[in-house]
Amino acid sequence: AMVQKRVDAKDPVAMLFLGDKYYFENLGLEKDVQRAIELWTEAAKLGLSYAHHKLGNCYFDGEVAEDHAKAVQHWKKAAMRGNIDSRNSLGVYEVENGNYGRAARHYLIAAKMGESVSLNNIKEMFVGGIATK
Repeated sequence: AMVQKRVDAKDPVAMLFLGDKYYFENLGLEKDVQRAIELWTEAAKLGLSYAHHKLGNCYFDGEVAEDHAKAVQHWKKAAMRGNIDSRNSLGVYEVENGNYGRAARHYLIAAKMGESVSLNNIKEMFVGGIATK
C-alpha cells in the first residue's frame, strides 16, 4: 500500500522497486513482466538511470521483444547518467560486435568508477591481445 502511494506520487525509486517485485515475483505478487516494464519505463522517463539499465537488459534478452538497438539506447542513457552497469553492458555489446576500441573505452570508464567486472574485462582484453594500450 505504501509503495503504491509512492508510485502514484510519481516516485521513480518506488516505481523501480515495485517493478522489481513484479519481475521477480516478490511480496506475494504474481510475475508480470509487462507491468514491471511499464513501471521501469515510467521511472526512466523521470530520469532514473537504473530503470534505463533494466529496460536495456529486457530489450537485449528479448523479455519484451528482442531489440538490441533499443537495448543500446537505454544503456547509453543510463551510462550518460553515471550507471556503471550499463557502461559495462555497452562494453560487452561492443566486444560481441568486434568494436574493441569502443569496448575498451566503456570498460575503462566503468573501471575508473569502481566497477570490478569492467576492470576484469579490460584485463582479459589486454591478456588476449585485443587491447594494446
